[in-house]
Amino acid sequence: MDRQVEVVAGNHVITRTAGAVILVAHRERGKLTSDSRALAASRALAELVTEAAEQAPDGPGRLVARQATRWLMKDADRISPGEAIEFGILSAADTGGVAIFLHGSVTAVLAGRLVEYYRGSDAAFTVDRVAERPARAVALFIDEGKRRIPELPERGIGSLVEGIAEASGAVVWFEGEPVAGYQPVSEPVAERKQATGTPERVVEPPPPTASYDPEPERIPLDPNLTPTKTSTSLPSGLLPDLETSTAADELDPDEVPTSGLYREEPNAAGGFDPHRAPTEMGGTNPAPKPDPDLQRRLEATAKANALTVKVLGFKCARAHPSDPRAAFCTVCGMPVDQTQQVAEVIRPPLGMLILDDGMTYMLAADAVVGRDPENSEAARAGLVPLRIEDSSGGMSRAHAEIRLMNWDVTVVDRGSTNGTRVRQPGYRDWVRLQPNQPMTLIAGAEVMLGNRVLRLEPVAPPPFG
Repeated sequence: MDRQVEVVAGNHVITRTAGAVILVAHRERGKLTSDSRALAASRALAELVTEAAEQAPDGPGRLVARQATRWLMKDADRISPGEAIEFGILSAADTGGVAIFLHGSVTAVLAGRLVEYYRGSDAAFTVDRVAERPARAVALFIDEGKRRIPELPERGIGSLVEGIAEASGAVVWFEGEPVAGYQPVSEPVAERKQATGTPERVVEPPPPTASYDPEPERIPLDPNLTPTKTSTSLPSGLLPDLETSTAADELDPDEVPTSGLYREEPNAAGGFDPHRAPTEMGGTNPAPKPDPDLQRRLEATAKANALTVKVLGFKCARAHPSDPRAAFCTVCGMPVDQTQQVAEVIRPPLGMLILDDGMTYMLAADAVVGRDPENSEAARAGLVPLRIEDSSGGMSRAHAEIRLMNWDVTVVDRGSTNGTRVRQPGYRDWVRLQPNQPMTLIAGAEVMLGNRVLRLEPVAPPPFG
């Protein structure tokens, strides 16, 4: 994205590389150092984003989301064993819009005629969404406990062009003129390495470059405030200090403004646009209250994802466990030797459920789906509760269950009032399930609960992908 990226001061890690913006939460105690997990994760994600931008220079967003999901499943635990890495990525989409990928307590804000929100904490696994470019700005913020996200400022004069800085967030401005865009390198990765074996640029991002307008004074957040200039410096051994305009100062929880962010802007007619679809579970309701059960649900999901279920299967050439009925590995997409003997293996996730608003759920354990599944008997029995908002009134509290049977994904309607419908790929008609009778889903199948639709997608890339 060839736009000005303004840094919001804080103690997390912001990276700009290949035109994308990566924000990683620093959750360890103490200040950020060269050994911090957040910095290691930022470097790994920067490498991933740069490679995606070289493969899809016209819009790497979808590829970034796919590679980031695989990275979370396979590599993130090496950097942060037992602790989730929370991050957000903004990149260009092949549609000309903005690709948003969130994992954990990270929020994206789109400011245009309406103010829209995407919250990683609302998803059981990730948020993967492509949105139109907003008229004003798109921002990423790390969620800080019960504090509200700082209100978007007036446009400042600082710009992070490339590199890493400490931050609590970043604002990508679409107002005004673009900055110099990212130019992908055309030669293959192997040819870009020097003869000495020095890694390519993305592994160790260069120092950030700050570009400024001639005007020396920053634009204040409020006309009643005194303009200030904040120097955001990295810990010793990382990068030189970066002077940047500050979009928001640290706020006391009791002094957080109660208006501005959690609202919809009225349209020209004085009302709200009835044709604007909600962008997250729960829509864009004004001033949502903190969900006291959210952390419990996330912990339950994390626990479910860590379960080790053993089944009979094959292993591919890379030793990944795979469905013995599949010719290609369900983890990496490589061919599988069908002549080998089946053996007991730890089952990997069997796919992802993608909600119609872009929320994703990794299928690593049995789950119960509905508008209020947390208090259901299934949840008390150990199923992961996946709560989905539905304004139609057609979804039950515990509507259906997703059961993993050996290598199959099945859906079971639990006697819901309005039923559960399934449409397998290649068919036009929906089939209503008989209560308590499981139906096996294949990749591409869609499940309708109330007025919401879930689609099952594979985790692995296409063969030789």
